[in-house]
Amino acid sequence: MKNRLKRIQQFAFLILILTASLISLSLLPRAAAVMTVSVVPSSGNVGTPVVVTGNVTIEVGTYEVRFDEQLVANGTAAMNIVNASFTVPQAVAGTHVIRLTDVTTGDNVTGTFDVATSYSVDIQPTAKPLQEGDSAPISVNITGGEANTTYIANVTVQVPSNESYLKILDVVTSTFGNGTVTADYPTDFSTGANTRFVGDYVVLLNTTISNNTFSVGLINATEYHRTQTVNIKAVYTANENVTLTVAGTDLHDSVNLTDPSGVIHYNWTVPANASMGTYRVNVVSVSGPTTKSPPDSQNFTVPGFDVNVTAKNLAGDSVPNVKIGTIENGTIVSNTTTLSTGIAQLKLEVGNYTCEAYVKNEKVGLLDVAINDTASLDLVCNLTNLKIQVVSTVDGEEMNVPEAGVYLTPDNTTLRTDINGTLIVHSLLPNVTYGLNVSRYGTSFNLTTIPALLVNEMSVAWFNVTIACPTLVLHVTTTKSDGQPLGNVLVRTQEMLGAPRYEGYTDASGVVTFNSPLGRYTVDVFDNNGIILNGTTVELFQNQNVSISCNLYGLTITVKVVDYFGQGIADMNVNLQKEGQQAMTEKTQSDGTATFDNVVGGDLQIALYLGDSAQPIVAQGFTVENSTTIQLKIDKYVVLAGLLVETSQLATIIIIMLALVLGLSIEIYRRRRSKTEKNGNKGSDKEP
Repeated sequence: MKNRLKRIQQFAFLILILTASLISLSLLPRAAAVMTVSVVPSSGNVGTPVVVTGNVTIEVGTYEVRFDEQLVANGTAAMNIVNASFTVPQAVAGTHVIRLTDVTTGDNVTGTFDVATSYSVDIQPTAKPLQEGDSAPISVNITGGEANTTYIANVTVQVPSNESYLKILDVVTSTFGNGTVTADYPTDFSTGANTRFVGDYVVLLNTTISNNTFSVGLINATEYHRTQTVNIKAVYTANENVTLTVAGTDLHDSVNLTDPSGVIHYNWTVPANASMGTYRVNVVSVSGPTTKSPPDSQNFTVPGFDVNVTAKNLAGDSVPNVKIGTIENGTIVSNTTTLSTGIAQLKLEVGNYTCEAYVKNEKVGLLDVAINDTASLDLVCNLTNLKIQVVSTVDGEEMNVPEAGVYLTPDNTTLRTDINGTLIVHSLLPNVTYGLNVSRYGTSFNLTTIPALLVNEMSVAWFNVTIACPTLVLHVTTTKSDGQPLGNVLVRTQEMLGAPRYEGYTDASGVVTFNSPLGRYTVDVFDNNGIILNGTTVELFQNQNVSISCNLYGLTITVKVVDYFGQGIADMNVNLQKEGQQAMTEKTQSDGTATFDNVVGGDLQIALYLGDSAQPIVAQGFTVENSTTIQLKIDKYVVLAGLLVETSQLATIIIIMLALVLGLSIEIYRRRRSKTEKNGNKGSDKEP
């Protein structure tokens, strides 16, 4: 009893220790998950694209990416993998913390990104190109700098005359380290700053930190159309006399100008007949003291408008290869040929034009147009579509004839009718005589002359011509292998270029007649099971009589079944079948033969069945081209006393019988010898 109580106390103490251990483990802090993070790139300016990759704790859990606690990306991890991207937000220069957090567990890992200060000098856009004497707004920008700090910006402008002018600007940054200040050049710059020269002005920030350019010209645009005003502006000294010249193709305008302020301002109008091309504006002092280097000179263009003219025939079809001549004031300004789309791509300036269309040197269309902008126009041409339909009348019904060749003159081209027997020749001159030579397989069957493609002496969109293809008679005679007529079989003819198919059954004389369009035909003969018996091809360019001998039809096939020793086997079920036909079955006679009449030759399958068995004991294929006897030898069986015995069983019986005979012979021999020996012993007793 005492020992039992001691064991109970020990067991209770053990339970108490285990319980305390479990409670202690549950109170221990959870081990942090292993997380990684990579930030690429690790430094750059505000706005830099950054890719953050790493691992989180949860296999498919949500994550957050923060830049200095600002949420910049979030999503769902794939197999613990994070792949996120963001652009660096507004931030001051220095090192910033990138924190990747597993939202589910709260685990996180950090990386860093160093923001570098960026500086830029920009030219603010203006409503029009800058001309001499104009001001250019220049901005200095700082991003990602120190917060609430004043930066000194030295802005230098180098003019085309190689002089430089300076402006010192204070740029005050915000709490995010960003700041901008703008100054007008030349107004806010050092003494002497100007925009008196044509060319590029280079703007430098602190000499090397950043640079930009702006351009100054004489005119307020680089392209002008006819009748538009070219605004010209140039800066000289007060009351200085200058000569302004505009020169280009067949044009040279010159004028002397002066102005009390020294700013020459002149409006020149592009003439209404100005040619397309490049023009040059020059301004030069004729009284001094100004000599400019570079000189006051600038080009502009009179470009014309994009004008697409589509040539169309009377049916509204686009016509390629039409020559379009464009005339202005009696002068040809362009010659263009329409593309495969029927479009002629023209460049025309403001004005009134006449477009003339020519095909084979014959004028077929005229269009007067007024151009003041881009345009797309249709020029209708006096061209007609010729539709040729080739037909044949078969048994009182009209049918289309495909693949008929049509030789067209004077174009000297050969064309063909489509599957519907139709041929369309597009955009022909209507006042021309055309010749048609229609044929099939090189055999001409129609010559037609069309004096003109006119109806009541008027041009039409479509001119229709119907050509008759002759219908010929085809007599087909079918015979059996013995030369006798083969009646009630299907004969099918098919024109080789796609005309309709004709079919009919032979009469008792084995004859069927077809009325068919001229052409080349395949002629096939089929039995009532759809098995082809024979076929040929016929060139039906005149009435034809065709004989087709169906040598494979009406054959007599005798199947002789013999045993191992060549003896005929009676009462065997013989199955003869041609693919696609119902099987024929006969039973072998006493001599082992089974005869099949009216067999269609070719590839045959012969199978032998024993009794009511569903599985053949022999199955073999044959190719038969005439009446014949086919012998099938079954080595497995032997006919014995009228009974069918398996060869192996017969061999066993023979072996047993031979063994019995041998045993009997040995026994007889043994007994005879024993008797002889016994008789011999009796004789020896009589010796003295």
